[in-house]
Parts: sequence; C-alpha cells; structure tokens
Amino acid sequence: MKHVSVQISTMHDRLRSLCLLVGALLFLGLSGCATNPVTGDQDFVMFGEDTELQMGRSNHPKIIAEYGRYDDEALQAYVQSVGEKLAAVSHRDDLVYRFTVLDSPVINAFALPGGYIYITRGLMAYLNSEAELAAVLGHEIGHVTARHGVRQQSAAQAANFGYTLGAILLPELRGAGSQNLFNMLGGALLSGYGREHELESDRLGAEYLAKAGYTPKAMIDVISVLKDQATFAEAEAQKQGRDYQGYHGLFASHPDNDTRLQQVVGEANKYTEASNGAIKREPYLQRIAGMTFGDSEAQGIRSENHFYHLSMRFALDFPQGWHINNNPDSLQAIAPEGKAFMEMGATDLNRKLTPRQFIEQRLKVDNLRSGEVIKPHGLDGYTGITLQKDKPLRIGVVYLREQAFIFFGTSENSREFNAYDPAFLASINSLHTLRDDEIALAREQELEVVTVSGSDSYARWASESRISNSPIQQLRLLNDDYPDGELQAGQMAKRVR
Repeated sequence: MKHVSVQISTMHDRLRSLCLLVGALLFLGLSGCATNPVTGDQDFVMFGEDTELQMGRSNHPKIIAEYGRYDDEALQAYVQSVGEKLAAVSHRDDLVYRFTVLDSPVINAFALPGGYIYITRGLMAYLNSEAELAAVLGHEIGHVTARHGVRQQSAAQAANFGYTLGAILLPELRGAGSQNLFNMLGGALLSGYGREHELESDRLGAEYLAKAGYTPKAMIDVISVLKDQATFAEAEAQKQGRDYQGYHGLFASHPDNDTRLQQVVGEANKYTEASNGAIKREPYLQRIAGMTFGDSEAQGIRSENHFYHLSMRFALDFPQGWHINNNPDSLQAIAPEGKAFMEMGATDLNRKLTPRQFIEQRLKVDNLRSGEVIKPHGLDGYTGITLQKDKPLRIGVVYLREQAFIFFGTSENSREFNAYDPAFLASINSLHTLRDDEIALAREQELEVVTVSGSDSYARWASESRISNSPIQQLRLLNDDYPDGELQAGQMAKRVR
C-alpha cells in the first residue's frame, strides 16, 4: 500500500509539472490544468469556464437552426422540469441548464459545453418512462459536470485534430445535415468518448437519478433500449447494403451482462433504496401521446421509395430498395452497397430562364452532353451528363411553380454509370405536383397511447400503420418488446397512426 501511495504522489507531481509547463505555453486567458468539478483531480484543459459557457451560447442557435426545436411547449416544459431535478443535485448546480427537444426523427441525445442539453423526439418515442428520460438527461449532465467535452476538445486541439462540439450520446444515424453542422461549427468531429468517459457519465447519471428520486436501474434500462435500437439499425443497414456506425458508448456486451456497467450504476444504490425510486411509466406515456413519429410534415414524408411534401406540394420516387436520407436542405438516395448516389434540392427561380439556361448559368455547367428537353408530368425540365472529377454525373432540372428542382446522380465506379443512369432518369421524371390521393400520405404520423385489448397484436397494428420498413419490429422497439415480445391485454402501449 505504501508503494502505491508513492506512485500516486509521483503521478500527481508530474501532472502538476505538466500543467505548469503547458500553462506557460498557452495564450493568455486559456487554462492549462483545472480542477475537475466531479473528482477534484487536475485535468488538462485549454478552456476556462467562461470560454466553455460562451461555446454553448454561440453554438446553441446553430443546433436549433440545423435540427429545429420541436413545436410543443408543454412537452418542452416537461423535459426542462425533469432535467432541472437532476441538475439541482449535480456537481455543477450553479450552471443554468437548458434542455431542448429537437424536431428530428434521428435517435440522438447530446450536450454542448456549459449546460446546453438536447434530446430528439426520435429518441423520446422509444423511451417508456420518465425515469428512462431522466437517465438520458442525467447521462448528458454527467458529460457536462465532468467537463468531458472541454477535456476532449482540449486534447483534440493540442493534437491538432480540431474540436469535438458535443457530448454525443447516439451518433449512429447522424445524417449529412448533422455532419454538415459540425463541419460548419469548426474542426473535425472526433469519434466520441471512450469507455471510461461513458462509464463515468453512466455512473454520474445514475447518482443524479437516485438523488432526484428516480430508480438508478433506469440507466441500465435505457441503455438496453439503445442496444436494441443498435441491433435493429445494424440489421436494417445490412439489408440495404449500407455501412453501420453504432453508438460509441455501446459495447459488445448486452447491458445485463456488462459487469462494469452494472457495477458503476449499482454504486448509486447507496443514495436511495432502489426499490423506492420512481419510474413513472404512465405519466411519461401520456406526455408523449400525439408526438410526431418519423418525418414531420415540414420535412416531408418518406414511405418506402416514395417522398411526399405537403407544404411544397410535390412528390417523387427514388429507385426501389435505395436508402433515402431526408436532410434539411436536400434529399439523398443511396443504392445498395453505396454503388450509386442521387441528391435532389430545390431553389427559388429569380429570372426567366429555360431549364437548360438554368443549368448553364445558375449551375455554371457549360460542358453538358447528351442534353435533352424533358416534360415530367407536363413540367418543364432539361437533363444531360457532365464530368465531375473524371466521373459521369447526371444533372436534371425541373421547374415546379416558382422553384427549380435540381437533381444530381452518379455512381461509385464510372464503369457502372450506364447501368444506373436509367434509374437516375426515372427519378427525375417522377417529380410531380402532389395529387389529392397523396395528401393523406404526406401527413405526418403520430404516437398513440392505448390500453391493449385482447384482439390487439403487433401484426395487426403493423398492418394498420404507415411504417414502411419492418413495422412489426419497430412497434416492438417502441414498447421494449424487441425482438419477439407480444402485446399483453390491459397494458398501456404505443402504436403509430
């Protein structure tokens, strides 16, 4: 024991020396080492607390602009109230925490330095109690209180890798729009926190759960929900030939078999009797009843290979079996195994140009070949092929009312372009004004919370829903019955209408 004490003392002496050296080299106003609010140890950081708070303030509007704030003030207030209970018992209770529900179907939660914490409605749909919501928020508070974001940004900057701009809980389904956000905010987004930081946030989150009166076991429950989601998402990606990047905080073991996770969460039991901790299943389900599920009307609705947009009044089809990304400013369609790619965006028409002139003048393409006038569903359009980095690129422009819809299509291998080009042309020519019989398909889906009857089953609910991919399994995921559970008469459950 004495030998260990000497080793620890020597390590602390070396750390203090390193802090002094680094501090001498840093610019005025930056911190070299700082006391960790959770552990009391010295951490290497290049940002003082004022800078940390400023980072949150300046980037919060950019997060809202990218994702959108979910338009339900009662739900926003509810999430804020749950988060404040946890923040009040945290190691940095002097911060003003802001908890925001983002209008995104992506299953995600993350934090900016300084107490700006976000959870998507996509993730909230799959949670089944207030305690699970508190577990997600508590985990993110843990990243803030332990200053994981600032510590990681400091390490990244010191290593010349750029910043990471959030404590990302679920990055797997991060779309191109989200990735563009982090590029815009500056630097390279690192791969995420390692095992030790994630476990520390799980431990802190469980502690905050217990101190706020919730059952610490909810941390295990919510990680199980995320693990099931990762398993399902990986299977879907394999079916579509896509690469899958799982949540970096989820490791190979299931939470029930993860000894270290069980241990760190179990430490919170000393703060309360676990059996007395609140769960609040029914109140949570009632709060999320009516919440948008999947794409919103404002974003447009994906259904299999179809896309419908109510406010812009258009619809189109992509090739069957392609994966569609619905980004804030564009649609992307990716062929199985990533062998071909399409993108569509829209922009206002400001001058009276023909579609061909639009390509030449607005898109600055002057080497179009195989050009032809097209009339998809009676609309004016033009398409042709150009070269981009020595690879063929199909360009199409179609006018619909006062907007130009711009299409790009290319293949991974230029030798395969001719095989995919008919699919590019078919998608371009599918653009049309939203028909009366498509209006219902352009309406967003909502969560409905019901008491299960004896005649209900996931198969029946799936047949009545508009969930386009693996509806039975998605309904099971919604109710924590994945992969093969069944509805039980008398229980409260979520379905999609």
